[in-house]
Amino acid sequence: MKLNVVAIDDEPLALKLVSDYIRKTPFLELIGSFENPLEASEFLNTHKVDLIFLDIQMPGLLGTEFARMVDSETRIIFTTAYSQYAVEGFKLEAVDYLLKPFSYEEFLESAGRARKRITSETSTATVIVEAKDNFLFLKSEYKIRRINFDDILYVEGLKDYIKVYLKNEDKPVLSLSSLKVMEEKLPSLNFMRVHRSYIVNLAQINQVDRSRIVFGKVYIPVSDQYKEKFQEFLDRNFL
Repeated sequence: MKLNVVAIDDEPLALKLVSDYIRKTPFLELIGSFENPLEASEFLNTHKVDLIFLDIQMPGLLGTEFARMVDSETRIIFTTAYSQYAVEGFKLEAVDYLLKPFSYEEFLESAGRARKRITSETSTATVIVEAKDNFLFLKSEYKIRRINFDDILYVEGLKDYIKVYLKNEDKPVLSLSSLKVMEEKLPSLNFMRVHRSYIVNLAQINQVDRSRIVFGKVYIPVSDQYKEKFQEFLDRNFL
């Protein structure tokens, strides 16, 4: 399994070094390298990225700020010359933190750690979620629960978990999986991803307020990446 990788660093020499390391590593596939994090953000909107090697101290947008904008399923390894960002980096659940200058051996060890984590998440998620007809089975709190599609309001994706919010239940069902896997299992005619962190049940939408879907007291934003598709759904059902 090759990981799709992006490198972001405002220093050309540092970016070239990381890019060369990625190309040198058999299980990594460099699909983009950027000096400007804003350009990288645009790229991420249209490409599937498994792993980002991300500098922190960049003009215009810090790497830690960029990391908060990244899809919850994309893993990050910070690359920086400033050790004081290490604590914040790990708070953001980064896979690793490479302090410049780092050798290829250090890079390879860090990349291997990322591959192990991503592979583990993918295989675990595939096992615990299995769709059948109009329901699926989901492992939660050491139990296997049957979740009827009609009962789902929306699904929220976290870094390593998903929360499934159901009708007539105060607490969501928490499970070790990913939003990507859940999206693949849910029927596309009834469910739509509207944000990097949310999938909604179209049949359960009763109110939309300024590009936000309202479920009770919860307002779910529709991000720019999904606005056109969501608007098509509204237009098809508009009186």
